[in-house]
Amino acid sequence: MTGRPGGTGARSSYHHGDLRAALVDAALELTRSGGPAALTLREATRRVGVSPNAAYRHFGDRDALVGAAAAVIGQKMARRMQPRSNATAGSEPAGRDPGAVAVGRLHAVGLGYIRFALDEPGWFSTAFFGTEHDPAQAPTVAAASSGPKPYQLLVEALDRLVEVGVLSPERRADAEWPCFAAVHGFAELALHGPLRRHSRADLNRLAVRTVTDAVTGVLGEQAHWDA
Repeated sequence: MTGRPGGTGARSSYHHGDLRAALVDAALELTRSGGPAALTLREATRRVGVSPNAAYRHFGDRDALVGAAAAVIGQKMARRMQPRSNATAGSEPAGRDPGAVAVGRLHAVGLGYIRFALDEPGWFSTAFFGTEHDPAQAPTVAAASSGPKPYQLLVEALDRLVEVGVLSPERRADAEWPCFAAVHGFAELALHGPLRRHSRADLNRLAVRTVTDAVTGVLGEQAHWDA
């Protein structure tokens, strides 16, 4: 990013037609370090090197820009969750028990969610609390973006448990919400609540405990699978 007089870090130019993408990039930079409070249309356009009025050709208001940034953040969170999930549905490694792999996938999705929140608190807050959108839908609001979303990964992981016979359809019903509540609640406690002064090692340990207990609670009597 090149500077320009009177604007530290401002872009001197951008490719024609890429103003929307440049503004989203600026929004990501601002929110990563300062959360949603750091993002204003004036500061985003200053960084790009255009007038504030130019932003309105692509975003009706600040909330629209925050929503676009939240969509990208949701993709980043999902990518962080995926590598730890060992296998996608139906592509388990040869010789691995499909039930154990499916349980491990649910563990990985939950831990990936928490770890992203701990690693990127500014982005996490922006995705969930940056606008007046329903916080539970913020990371999935990117209908125009590609790739799976965090909530979608959770739903798919739970559905896979049913497919391999580890979770009954009755226990599957609405199971995403206690799982979501467990990992999201832990992230909030770690970032803004009584756990915020704990070491990262302690938080990692407690995160594993939280996810393990959530998975055990969802599986119920079928929780004997060794993930």
